[in-house]
Amino acid sequence: MEYVVFVAALAAALLAIFLLEAARAHREEKRFAESLYGSCERLREKKYAPERFERMGSYCQRHSEDGQIDDITWNDLGMDDIFKRMNYTLSATGEEYLYYTLRSLRREKAQLDHLEEVVQYFGQHTDERVRVQLAMRQLGHTGKFSLYDYLDNLDYLGERRSSVSILRDLLFLPLVALLWFNVPFAIMGIALLAGSNIASYFKEKGEIDPYIVSFAYIMRLIDVCEKLEKHPVPVCTEEWERLKNHGKAMRAMRRNSFWVLSPGRGSTNASGNPVEVIMDYIRMVFHVDLIKFNSMLRHLRGHIEDVDGLITVAGFLETAISVWAFRQSLTEGYCTPVFSDKPEFVMKDGYHPLLERPVKNSISAERGVLLTGSNASGKSTFLKTAAINAVLAQTVHTCTAGEYRAPLFYVYSSMALRDDICGGESYYIVEIKALKRILDAACAGRRPVLCFVDEVLRGTNTVERISASTQILSSLGDRGILCFAATHDIELTELLREKFDNYHFEEEVKDGDVVFNYRLLNGKATTRNAIRLLELMGYDGEIISRANLQAKHFMEKGEWDAHLT
Repeated sequence: MEYVVFVAALAAALLAIFLLEAARAHREEKRFAESLYGSCERLREKKYAPERFERMGSYCQRHSEDGQIDDITWNDLGMDDIFKRMNYTLSATGEEYLYYTLRSLRREKAQLDHLEEVVQYFGQHTDERVRVQLAMRQLGHTGKFSLYDYLDNLDYLGERRSSVSILRDLLFLPLVALLWFNVPFAIMGIALLAGSNIASYFKEKGEIDPYIVSFAYIMRLIDVCEKLEKHPVPVCTEEWERLKNHGKAMRAMRRNSFWVLSPGRGSTNASGNPVEVIMDYIRMVFHVDLIKFNSMLRHLRGHIEDVDGLITVAGFLETAISVWAFRQSLTEGYCTPVFSDKPEFVMKDGYHPLLERPVKNSISAERGVLLTGSNASGKSTFLKTAAINAVLAQTVHTCTAGEYRAPLFYVYSSMALRDDICGGESYYIVEIKALKRILDAACAGRRPVLCFVDEVLRGTNTVERISASTQILSSLGDRGILCFAATHDIELTELLREKFDNYHFEEEVKDGDVVFNYRLLNGKATTRNAIRLLELMGYDGEIISRANLQAKHFMEKGEWDAHLT
């Protein structure tokens, strides 16, 4: 009687713990859902592990296509930070698809129109948006590796067969039958066979353990896509048809998958659930999880494209929601781009999305633009602002500007280059290679090219720099490339006046300090501040005086005075 009471009390305690945990999870889910009806800013509060961020481009690499932003341009523009700024996703699938979207300059306006249609739908239908977000939260992440890392390494598992495990299981049948005739011998045989199975189990389980995480993610992906399929989005008929087809192809993999993917499996912390403990012993003795894993592996190898299709649809939906959330966060305003057929670049009140108090600038250009101005006056920031807006226009159909109009461009830059120490290449070699790739892209003639160059050929001497810069920039213009270039070489403004429009930034000296207003002005720069900055930083007066005299002499005579050194 006492034993029955004890068991009943234990069962009641376990049930109470289960119900309390379920209630806590339900309250947390409800609070999170309520938060999604307000601001989405908390979704950006993410920590990016270096290993995970390195693999953020796995989907992008698998779907490499013409028009993707190359590494030089991506790094020049600080696009990793732009990605983090607009990453409102809740799953690894959403993150990787958003990253892919930001790197893929769309070739057809129809693709961007469809994205806009979906963004607008989620903006106007809050319940549907929150439903998708909650589903993607359930999908979650894969840890420090991308799902594609696991999929691409399935071949390392080789051809796994279950015949030996099945044969071992069948041997239990005659041993169980033997219990009716010779109990000691039967029990000894069952014990030896079970011990042998347990001994071989852990070796095989160690081989499949690294893939348990990916299999669990795929099962969650199938579940999430089934949930999405039940609530169609009218503007996504094609996506929902793909969900249906790819999901149907993957459902057989899920059957009896609990033997491989039951709660706690693959975790370093045991769940302590008595039922799970019993199931673990069944797995060890009968290898049922190994047999099922091999079946799931065979199915997965034949349906990689279906997994990829589900990821593509789910990732697209969450990316559209991220674009919507990004727009809501832009307190300085945004616009959707207008794509024209003529070579032009029109940006009104454009600003850099990472600046807290940006200065907005406007420009309208139908040919090359040459930017001059003193140090720290805003040239590089303006180049990045224009380039980032060109990228955002053709990837997420959103510009941080009051107006944006341009054709669909290939976008390239040569801005934040450095010596390649490992490759043994100087800054100059790295720079001319970066410029050459822009000329090569123009020669391909597949689409207009928009490029941004900061301090062209800074890695060589003055005379050759000006000569070579003149010819390179002139050639860019001749090949139909719309080029924005910043330079300190005022001589270029005259040498290229037939092909480039001149703009500049300038500064004021107030109360012993240099003040910048960061406003883009017409014409070439008329002021210099390098020597003035030396003075303000407290350099010796003799150095300042001689520097001014030497600069004045060169401006008047066109040659340097060696007596002033």
